Amino acid sequence: MSARATRASPAPHAEVAGLAHHFEDLDQQHEASRLGMWAFLATEIMFFGGLFTGYTVYRNLYPAAFRLASRHLDIRLGAVNTAVLIGSSLTMALAVHAAQLGRKAAQVGFLLATMALGSTFLVVKAFEYHEKWVDHLMPGPAFDAAAFGPEGPHARIFYSFYFVMTGLHAAHMVVGIGVLAWIARRAARGDFTPAHHAAIEISGLYWHFVDVVWIFLFPLLYLIGRHG
Repeated sequence: MSARATRASPAPHAEVAGLAHHFEDLDQQHEASRLGMWAFLATEIMFFGGLFTGYTVYRNLYPAAFRLASRHLDIRLGAVNTAVLIGSSLTMALAVHAAQLGRKAAQVGFLLATMALGSTFLVVKAFEYHEKWVDHLMPGPAFDAAAFGPEGPHARIFYSFYFVMTGLHAAHMVVGIGVLAWIARRAARGDFTPAHHAAIEISGLYWHFVDVVWIFLFPLLYLIGRHG
């Protein structure tokens, strides 16, 4: 009788694949993971929000200088990077969908595609930074304020915001690519199933957030006064 009872009794919840010992079930673990990521993203929103607020204040103080400085940015490269990141959001969403369906090969393929698009973004941004270096438009003693006439000192403020905001965004992209590399390795091992794919889902939330930040950066930095 004891042997039969042993066979009939359910396995302890800690033995469920992918379940940490301090959670009762996978649903509770997944909800905790999502909540943790949303809390982290809230701090990121406050972080970037401070930069956007500072940018807005100085743009209103020196609108002519900001418009003039913005026209020295390469709008074509900015538009290409915008398209690249929109594409990466699509491939990331498809990776999460593949995990929900339990399609291992598709998960890995879409994750690698997302990483490739993210890397493409960084390469294009590196070309932009090099162009600004050659043109002496990086803030510092070598900044070519004379290229902007009397608005030179205020144009330097614009480029200070440009490099800080896009540089921090690029740093988040580097972190995201590293996370996706780890997730892709786990996906290749078959770690993610329709019942257990929270890691790839919350990684997708981070990636989409970074993409959304760029969607705001592109018009604020590249499109000022383009209609004039």
